[in-house]
Amino acid sequence: MNQDILTDIIAHKRKEIAIQEAAVSASFLENHIGGTTVTRSMKQSLTASSTGIIAEFKRRSPSKGWINREADASIVPHSYELAGAAALSILTDELFFGGSLKDIRNARPTVNIPVLRKDFIISRYQLLQAKVAQADAVLLIAAALSKDECMSLAKEAHALQLEVLLEIHTEQETDYINEYVDMIGVNNRNLERFIPIRRTPFALQRNFPKIKFWFRRVAFPTLKQSSSYVKRFRGFLIGENFMKTENPGKALNEFINQLQSAL
Repeated sequence: MNQDILTDIIAHKRKEIAIQEAAVSASFLENHIGGTTVTRSMKQSLTASSTGIIAEFKRRSPSKGWINREADASIVPHSYELAGAAALSILTDELFFGGSLKDIRNARPTVNIPVLRKDFIISRYQLLQAKVAQADAVLLIAAALSKDECMSLAKEAHALQLEVLLEIHTEQETDYINEYVDMIGVNNRNLERFIPIRRTPFALQRNFPKIKFWFRRVAFPTLKQSSSYVKRFRGFLIGENFMKTENPGKALNEFINQLQSAL
């Protein structure tokens, strides 16, 4: 693998999509959209939540390897909901993150909160997959797209009744924000090597329009710092800190209890 992990991921994703579409056509997916359930609003769920936690189901990462290889998508997401998560993020990339669309399909019958398909979305075909799998929202990563691609995919996602979370990590990427973006996420991680970078998300906050947004990948070195993020942002995503424990749902519940006590 090259040092530029994002480039490797996108190159592989293009090959992966071609293989998938050859096996299951876009028209086949379109014909099965009618059987999906009503979309749950992730934006509304985050707004209504006191903590706004998007709990992530993730088995591995490119930088750290396996985190929880045997994690069961029919168990962990449900435990997250019981613990108080406002929404779920489910990794569906197989090669780099150990996930698949099957994880969303397995989780969906067990939860009532919104589900985000977290992947490297570069094609309308992936949006169709997300809708058929009964995801409620999709992640678009500015660093993986051109502005025109971002606009086109966000517009198509809305046509499919999928909410859009746009991930940015530089001030220049705020230009990617468009009318079809429902939520904005600030990533404090270098997407070339997938390592944390020393920069506060508050520096980008002044560039956001009046839109519901959240902050992802908070390291949470102290509870005090965690509470400051909650006061400034609508929500935040945490996965690795919970997934590396024996009981992710219990870890989330304990964190929420501590966080609420500190607010």
